[in-house]
Amino acid sequence: MKLILTHEVTGLGAPGDIVEVKGGYGRNFLLPRNYAILWSKGAEKQVESIKKAREARAIHDLDDAKAAKQKLESSTVKVPVRAGSEGRLFGAITVSDVANALKGAGSTVDKRRIEIGNPIKALGTYDVQVRVHPEVTAKVTINVVAAA
Repeated sequence: MKLILTHEVTGLGAPGDIVEVKGGYGRNFLLPRNYAILWSKGAEKQVESIKKAREARAIHDLDDAKAAKQKLESSTVKVPVRAGSEGRLFGAITVSDVANALKGAGSTVDKRRIEIGNPIKALGTYDVQVRVHPEVTAKVTINVVAAA
């Protein structure tokens, strides 16, 4: 059975890899858990175009990565959220919230490169990590404020 992986599968491959597996493993494990999709020529072309677009957006040069790190670390980003009277949030800040706040501040960051660490569940100032490059990680300060 020929499949295209949509998630990292230990011992099998990374997202976008085309793999050949036994029918039962594909039908009973990979497909029901959405770890893979059935292979077709059209799906393979779509995966290749996604890989090319992701590669084009990636920062390859170490100097460019350091400049991006400096830009990210130089500003504090506000994340407006709904909160209760004692400053507790109705939920938690997600990597998507941080990515959207960074985008609003003029820095486009892939949400898969953001690492929050401990869940943010209260108003305040927090540091989150952004992997800009395999060798460069930026510490971004976010200010979680009550939405108006």
